[in-house]
Amino acid sequence: MSVAIGETIPDLELPATGGKSIKLSDYRGQNLVLYFYPKASTPGCTQEGQDFRDAARDFDAANTRVLGASRDGVKAQENFKTKQSFPFDLVSDTDEVLCKAFDVIKMKKMYGKESLGVERSTFLIDKDGVLRQEWRQVKVKDHVAEVLEAAQRLAGG
Repeated sequence: MSVAIGETIPDLELPATGGKSIKLSDYRGQNLVLYFYPKASTPGCTQEGQDFRDAARDFDAANTRVLGASRDGVKAQENFKTKQSFPFDLVSDTDEVLCKAFDVIKMKKMYGKESLGVERSTFLIDKDGVLRQEWRQVKVKDHVAEVLEAAQRLAGG
């Protein structure tokens, strides 16, 4: 069962970059953009992360933190964050607990083969931990600008 818009998100705890263990409740009091990407250091995921990185000050100004998530291990997440100079943490969801809570594991087809993978998705969560907006089957181009606009609206109202 996944979280629906208007519901409080589960307070899951996951290993993250910087040797941290992050609980979703750590972000209470500020809005949170939680974005899921298929695989660290691949072209689309790199571009999406760079776009979030480049808009970090604007998200901060809207009292909104950014958190990236994938099924990659902590070491891969750490390398990805360091190489791309991301100013936000990345969580490692190797057990797919967070992915399942947000229903982002989908059947994907690549080179004629089907496999389960992370569908690029983004979730905007308010300062009280309530899911306010979601984007599924995300296309990277212009996505971060759209999420930023929504975060700014949420912060303003």
